[in-house]
Amino acid sequence: MMKSKGYLGIDVGSISTNVVLTDAAGDVLFSAYRRVDGNPIHSVQGAILDMKGNLPDTLEIAGVCTTGSARTLIGAVVGADIVKNEISTHARAALHLHPEARTIFEIGGQDSKVTLIRNGVVVDFAMNLVCAAGTGSFLDSQAKRLNISIEELSERALLSRDPTPIAGRCTVFAESDMIHKQQTGHHQNDIVMGLCQAMARNFLGNVCAGKEILAPVILQGGVSANKGIRRAFNEALKTEVIIPRHNMVMGAYGAALIALRTDPPATRFRGFSLCDREIATRCFRCEDCPNRCEVIEIIDHGAPIGRSGGRCRKWESDNQGGVSP
Repeated sequence: MMKSKGYLGIDVGSISTNVVLTDAAGDVLFSAYRRVDGNPIHSVQGAILDMKGNLPDTLEIAGVCTTGSARTLIGAVVGADIVKNEISTHARAALHLHPEARTIFEIGGQDSKVTLIRNGVVVDFAMNLVCAAGTGSFLDSQAKRLNISIEELSERALLSRDPTPIAGRCTVFAESDMIHKQQTGHHQNDIVMGLCQAMARNFLGNVCAGKEILAPVILQGGVSANKGIRRAFNEALKTEVIIPRHNMVMGAYGAALIALRTDPPATRFRGFSLCDREIATRCFRCEDCPNRCEVIEIIDHGAPIGRSGGRCRKWESDNQGGVSP
Protein backbone atom coordinates (compact mmCIF):
# COMPACT_ATOMS: atom_id res chain seq x y z
CA MET A 1 0.00 0.00 0.00
CA MET A 2 1.35 3.40 -0.99
CA LYS A 3 1.67 5.70 2.01
CA SER A 4 0.59 9.35 2.05
CA LYS A 5 3.13 12.05 2.85
CA GLY A 6 3.21 14.24 5.94
CA TYR A 7 5.41 17.28 6.55
CA LEU A 8 6.60 18.16 10.04
CA GLY A 9 7.34 21.63 11.39
CA ILE A 10 8.88 22.14 14.84
CA ASP A 11 9.24 25.55 16.51
CA VAL A 12 11.14 25.62 19.80
CA GLY A 13 11.48 28.92 21.61
CA SER A 14 12.30 30.02 25.14
CA ILE A 15 8.83 29.24 26.50
CA SER A 16 7.04 26.77 24.23
CA THR A 17 7.53 23.89 21.84
CA ASN A 18 5.13 23.89 18.90
CA VAL A 19 4.70 20.99 16.50
CA VAL A 20 2.57 20.93 13.35
CA LEU A 21 2.10 18.14 10.82
CA THR A 22 0.48 18.86 7.45
CA ASP A 23 -0.55 16.69 4.55
CA ALA A 24 0.63 17.19 0.97
CA ALA A 25 -2.04 19.89 0.49
CA GLY A 26 -0.81 21.93 3.46
CA ASP A 27 -3.78 21.11 5.66
CA VAL A 28 -3.02 20.62 9.36
CA LEU A 29 -3.29 17.00 10.50
CA PHE A 30 -1.88 17.51 14.00
CA SER A 31 -0.73 20.41 16.15
CA ALA A 32 0.65 20.66 19.68
CA TYR A 33 1.62 23.54 21.95
CA ARG A 34 3.53 22.66 25.10
CA ARG A 35 5.93 24.26 27.56
CA VAL A 36 9.67 23.80 27.12
CA ASP A 37 10.12 23.59 30.93
CA GLY A 38 13.86 24.09 30.67
CA ASN A 39 14.55 21.06 28.46
CA PRO A 40 13.84 21.58 24.75
CA ILE A 41 14.93 18.05 23.78
CA HIS A 42 12.55 16.34 26.22
CA SER A 43 9.78 18.76 25.23
CA VAL A 44 10.17 17.91 21.53
CA GLN A 45 10.34 14.19 22.27
CA GLY A 46 7.06 14.43 24.19
CA ALA A 47 5.33 16.41 21.44
CA ILE A 48 6.43 13.98 18.72
CA LEU A 49 5.32 11.06 20.84
CA ASP A 50 1.87 12.66 21.15
CA MET A 51 1.82 13.14 17.39
CA LYS A 52 2.76 9.50 16.77
CA GLY A 53 -0.28 8.35 18.74
CA ASN A 54 -2.57 10.39 16.47
CA LEU A 55 -1.20 9.33 13.08
CA PRO A 56 -2.65 6.68 10.79
CA ASP A 57 -0.36 3.83 9.75
CA THR A 58 -0.77 4.93 6.13
CA LEU A 59 1.17 8.20 6.66
CA GLU A 60 4.93 8.69 6.61
CA ILE A 61 7.05 11.74 7.44
CA ALA A 62 8.43 13.01 4.12
CA GLY A 63 10.09 16.23 5.29
CA VAL A 64 11.05 18.09 8.47
CA CYS A 65 11.85 21.76 9.11
CA THR A 66 12.83 23.26 12.46
CA THR A 67 12.67 26.90 13.55
CA GLY A 68 12.87 29.02 16.71
CA SER A 69 15.78 29.85 18.97
CA ALA A 70 16.62 26.14 19.44
CA ARG A 71 16.25 25.32 15.73
CA THR A 72 19.83 24.11 15.21
CA LEU A 73 19.86 21.95 18.34
CA ILE A 74 16.49 20.36 17.58
CA GLY A 75 17.35 20.07 13.89
CA ALA A 76 20.18 17.74 14.85
CA VAL A 77 18.05 15.81 17.35
CA VAL A 78 15.18 15.03 14.95
CA GLY A 79 17.11 15.00 11.68
CA ALA A 80 15.77 18.13 10.00
CA ASP A 81 15.92 18.50 6.25
CA ILE A 82 15.97 22.27 6.54
CA VAL A 83 16.41 24.80 9.36
CA LYS A 84 14.86 28.27 9.06
CA ASN A 85 14.62 31.39 11.20
CA GLU A 86 11.35 32.53 12.73
CA ILE A 87 10.88 35.47 10.35
CA SER A 88 10.73 33.11 7.37
CA THR A 89 8.42 30.55 8.97
CA HIS A 90 5.94 33.01 10.50
CA ALA A 91 5.73 34.91 7.22
CA ARG A 92 5.19 31.70 5.26
CA ALA A 93 2.29 30.64 7.50
CA ALA A 94 0.68 34.09 7.55
CA LEU A 95 0.83 34.49 3.77
CA HIS A 96 -0.49 30.97 3.23
CA LEU A 97 -3.61 31.78 5.24
CA HIS A 98 -3.85 35.50 4.40
CA PRO A 99 -2.08 36.34 1.12
CA GLU A 100 -3.21 39.96 1.47
CA ALA A 101 -1.22 40.48 4.73
CA ARG A 102 1.07 43.51 4.85
CA THR A 103 2.17 43.50 8.49
CA ILE A 104 2.79 40.62 10.91
CA PHE A 105 3.00 41.06 14.68
CA GLU A 106 4.42 37.99 16.41
CA ILE A 107 4.59 38.16 20.20
CA GLY A 108 5.87 35.26 22.24
CA GLY A 109 6.86 34.70 25.83
CA GLN A 110 10.34 36.24 25.69
CA ASP A 111 10.62 38.13 22.41
CA SER A 112 8.49 39.96 19.90
CA LYS A 113 8.80 40.75 16.20
CA VAL A 114 7.26 42.85 13.48
CA THR A 115 7.57 41.78 9.84
CA LEU A 116 6.63 43.99 6.90
CA ILE A 117 5.21 42.31 3.81
CA ARG A 118 4.83 44.05 0.47
CA ASN A 119 3.44 42.22 -2.55
CA GLY A 120 3.82 38.90 -0.78
CA VAL A 121 7.52 39.41 0.04
CA VAL A 122 9.25 40.17 3.36
CA VAL A 123 10.88 43.59 2.97
CA ASP A 124 11.77 44.47 6.58
CA PHE A 125 11.56 43.22 10.14
CA ALA A 126 12.55 44.13 13.69
CA MET A 127 12.87 42.17 16.92
CA ASN A 128 12.78 42.96 20.62
CA LEU A 129 15.24 40.73 22.47
CA VAL A 130 16.14 42.96 25.41
CA CYS A 131 13.13 44.29 27.33
CA ALA A 132 10.36 42.00 28.58
CA ALA A 133 7.80 44.82 28.58
CA GLY A 134 6.78 43.99 25.01
CA THR A 135 6.44 40.25 25.48
CA GLY A 136 4.16 37.67 27.07
CA SER A 137 6.27 37.47 30.21
CA PHE A 138 5.23 41.07 30.94
CA LEU A 139 1.58 40.05 31.26
CA ASP A 140 2.41 36.79 33.04
CA SER A 141 4.34 38.59 35.77
CA GLN A 142 1.61 41.18 36.28
CA ALA A 143 -1.14 38.53 36.37
CA LYS A 144 0.79 36.78 39.16
CA ARG A 145 1.13 40.09 40.96
CA LEU A 146 -2.68 40.44 40.84
CA ASN A 147 -3.12 36.79 41.88
CA ILE A 148 -5.16 35.93 38.79
CA SER A 149 -4.53 33.59 35.86
CA ILE A 150 -3.49 34.94 32.47
CA GLU A 151 -6.83 33.66 31.13
CA GLU A 152 -8.73 35.66 33.76
CA LEU A 153 -6.64 38.74 32.95
CA SER A 154 -7.68 38.35 29.32
CA GLU A 155 -11.39 38.19 30.18
CA ARG A 156 -11.30 41.02 32.72
CA ALA A 157 -9.60 43.38 30.26
CA LEU A 158 -12.66 43.18 28.01
CA LEU A 159 -14.89 44.35 30.88
CA SER A 160 -12.98 47.60 31.35
CA ARG A 161 -14.84 50.81 30.52
CA ASP A 162 -12.15 53.28 31.56
CA PRO A 163 -8.66 51.69 31.24
CA THR A 164 -6.13 52.93 33.78
CA PRO A 165 -2.97 54.47 32.26
CA ILE A 166 -0.01 52.27 33.24
CA ALA A 167 3.66 53.06 32.63
CA GLY A 168 4.74 50.28 30.29
CA ARG A 169 8.29 51.16 29.24
CA CYS A 170 9.74 48.77 31.81
CA THR A 171 8.34 45.85 33.83
CA VAL A 172 9.74 47.34 37.05
CA PHE A 173 8.03 50.70 36.43
CA ALA A 174 4.83 48.96 35.32
CA GLU A 175 4.60 46.98 38.55
CA SER A 176 5.32 50.06 40.66
CA ASP A 177 2.71 52.08 38.77
CA MET A 178 0.17 49.25 38.97
CA ILE A 179 0.59 48.99 42.76
CA HIS A 180 0.13 52.76 43.07
CA LYS A 181 -3.06 52.66 40.97
CA GLN A 182 -4.41 49.80 43.09
CA GLN A 183 -3.76 51.76 46.27
CA THR A 184 -5.54 54.81 44.93
CA GLY A 185 -8.68 52.79 44.18
CA HIS A 186 -8.66 52.01 40.47
CA HIS A 187 -10.81 49.02 39.48
CA GLN A 188 -8.90 45.85 38.69
CA ASN A 189 -10.59 45.44 35.29
CA ASP A 190 -9.38 48.92 34.32
CA ILE A 191 -5.86 48.17 35.59
CA VAL A 192 -5.47 44.96 33.56
CA MET A 193 -6.75 46.67 30.40
CA GLY A 194 -4.27 49.44 31.11
CA LEU A 195 -1.54 46.80 31.26
CA CYS A 196 -2.62 45.46 27.86
CA GLN A 197 -2.57 48.97 26.42
CA ALA A 198 0.89 49.56 27.91
CA MET A 199 2.20 46.40 26.26
CA ALA A 200 0.71 47.30 22.87
CA ARG A 201 2.07 50.84 23.22
CA ASN A 202 5.53 49.51 24.09
CA PHE A 203 5.48 47.15 21.09
CA LEU A 204 4.37 49.85 18.65
CA GLY A 205 6.73 52.47 20.07
CA ASN A 206 9.83 50.29 20.35
CA VAL A 207 9.70 47.25 18.08
CA CYS A 208 7.79 49.07 15.34
CA ALA A 209 9.69 52.36 15.64
CA GLY A 210 10.28 53.82 12.19
CA LYS A 211 8.25 51.08 10.46
CA GLU A 212 5.26 51.74 8.20
CA ILE A 213 2.47 49.64 9.71
CA LEU A 214 -0.11 48.92 7.03
CA ALA A 215 -3.29 46.85 7.21
CA PRO A 216 -4.13 44.02 7.00
CA VAL A 217 -2.24 43.34 10.23
CA ILE A 218 -1.84 39.73 11.38
CA LEU A 219 -1.37 39.08 15.12
CA GLN A 220 0.08 35.68 16.00
CA GLY A 221 2.14 33.95 18.65
CA GLY A 222 1.18 32.94 22.18
CA VAL A 223 0.07 36.45 23.21
CA SER A 224 -2.42 36.64 20.32
CA ALA A 225 -4.76 34.48 22.43
CA ASN A 226 -5.13 37.34 24.93
CA LYS A 227 -8.37 39.23 24.27
CA GLY A 228 -7.13 42.34 26.07
CA ILE A 229 -4.11 42.57 23.79
CA ARG A 230 -6.32 42.19 20.73
CA ARG A 231 -8.51 45.03 21.97
CA ALA A 232 -5.47 47.20 22.72
CA PHE A 233 -4.03 46.78 19.21
CA ASN A 234 -7.42 47.33 17.58
CA GLU A 235 -7.83 50.61 19.45
CA ALA A 236 -4.24 51.77 18.92
CA LEU A 237 -4.18 50.99 15.19
CA LYS A 238 -7.82 51.92 14.56
CA THR A 239 -8.20 48.74 12.56
CA GLU A 240 -9.20 45.16 13.33
CA VAL A 241 -6.12 42.96 13.65
CA ILE A 242 -6.53 39.49 12.15
CA ILE A 243 -6.05 36.46 14.38
CA PRO A 244 -5.31 33.59 11.97
CA ARG A 245 -6.21 29.95 12.37
CA HIS A 246 -3.41 28.10 14.18
CA ASN A 247 -2.36 31.48 15.69
CA MET A 248 -0.57 29.79 18.60
CA VAL A 249 1.61 27.56 16.41
CA MET A 250 2.23 29.66 13.31
CA GLY A 251 6.01 29.24 13.43
CA ALA A 252 5.68 25.46 13.36
CA TYR A 253 2.96 25.68 10.70
CA GLY A 254 5.20 27.81 8.49
CA ALA A 255 8.06 25.36 9.04
CA ALA A 256 5.82 22.47 7.94
CA LEU A 257 4.81 24.43 4.82
CA ILE A 258 8.49 25.05 4.01
CA ALA A 259 9.22 21.34 4.41
CA LEU A 260 6.29 20.65 2.07
CA ARG A 261 7.57 23.12 -0.49
CA THR A 262 11.11 21.67 -0.27
CA ASP A 263 9.83 18.07 -0.46
CA PRO A 264 13.24 16.42 -0.11
CA PRO A 265 13.78 13.24 -2.18
CA ALA A 266 14.80 11.38 0.99
CA THR A 267 14.10 12.85 4.43
CA ARG A 268 16.73 12.95 7.17
CA PHE A 269 14.04 12.41 9.81
CA ARG A 270 15.46 10.03 12.43
CA GLY A 271 12.15 8.29 13.09
CA PHE A 272 9.82 8.04 16.06
CA SER A 273 12.35 5.94 17.96
CA LEU A 274 14.10 9.22 18.86
CA CYS A 275 11.32 9.73 21.42
CA ASP A 276 12.55 6.73 23.42
CA ARG A 277 16.24 7.57 23.32
CA GLU A 278 18.28 9.32 25.99
CA ILE A 279 19.71 12.24 24.04
CA ALA A 280 22.12 14.46 25.95
CA THR A 281 24.33 17.47 25.31
CA ARG A 282 27.81 18.43 26.36
CA CYS A 283 29.82 21.60 25.89
CA PHE A 284 33.47 22.12 25.02
CA ARG A 285 35.51 25.16 24.06
CA CYS A 286 37.30 25.13 20.73
CA GLU A 287 40.84 26.48 21.07
CA ASP A 288 41.71 26.45 17.36
CA CYS A 289 41.36 30.22 16.92
CA PRO A 290 40.96 33.39 19.05
CA ASN A 291 37.16 33.11 18.93
CA ARG A 292 37.30 30.23 21.45
CA CYS A 293 33.73 29.20 20.60
CA GLU A 294 31.63 27.25 23.10
CA VAL A 295 30.46 24.31 21.01
CA ILE A 296 27.43 22.28 22.03
CA GLU A 297 27.59 18.62 21.04
CA ILE A 298 24.41 16.51 20.85
CA ILE A 299 25.04 12.94 21.99
CA ASP A 300 22.87 9.91 21.21
CA HIS A 301 24.01 6.52 22.58
CA GLY A 302 27.53 7.84 23.11
CA ALA A 303 27.96 9.17 19.57
CA PRO A 304 27.71 12.80 18.41
CA ILE A 305 24.81 13.45 16.02
CA GLY A 306 25.25 17.21 15.66
CA ARG A 307 26.92 20.33 17.00
CA SER A 308 26.04 24.00 17.32
CA GLY A 309 27.56 27.18 18.71
CA GLY A 310 30.55 27.54 16.42
CA ARG A 311 31.05 30.72 14.41
CA CYS A 312 32.37 28.74 11.46
CA ARG A 313 31.29 25.38 10.01
CA LYS A 314 34.26 23.50 11.44
CA TRP A 315 32.21 21.53 13.99
CA GLU A 316 29.01 21.00 12.03
CA SER A 317 28.27 17.39 11.10
CA ASP A 318 27.06 16.30 7.68
CA ASN A 319 24.04 14.58 9.25
CA GLN A 320 22.90 17.77 10.94
CA GLY A 321 20.40 18.75 8.29
CA GLY A 322 20.19 21.51 5.70
CA VAL A 323 21.02 24.51 7.85
CA SER A 324 20.14 27.91 6.44
CA PRO A 325 19.34 31.33 7.93
